[in-house]
Amino acid sequence: MRFYTRETIEHFLKPRNFGTMKDADAVGTAVNGACSDMTKIFIRIENDVITDCSVLTQGCCAAIASASIFSELIKGTTVSKALEITTEDISTALKGLPETKKTCSVIAPLALKDAINNLSERK
Repeated sequence: MRFYTRETIEHFLKPRNFGTMKDADAVGTAVNGACSDMTKIFIRIENDVITDCSVLTQGCCAAIASASIFSELIKGTTVSKALEITTEDISTALKGLPETKKTCSVIAPLALKDAINNLSERK
């Protein structure tokens, strides 16, 4: 844990927006093939704005913290802006991730893309 910032440890120990969401407009899942970390994201959308979001993540400290901060970053933003959030944005919001753990920050954005694809398929 000594390699992680205080923000990362805080989001790992007390993940934000954690859990499932009933009546989500879309649900998406992504798995990191290298380490099997997984994130499932639930979103509600009104007028192209993500009004609510929750996540379930199974994985390491960096994966859990990244999904937690990502859920905070996308709430209240448009779908297109949320899809533009990068792994670097996540790392910056967490005040840095170890270089070897930056791949863990890609899982939540991939889960969001999967959710948006599922939403498009439902319409």
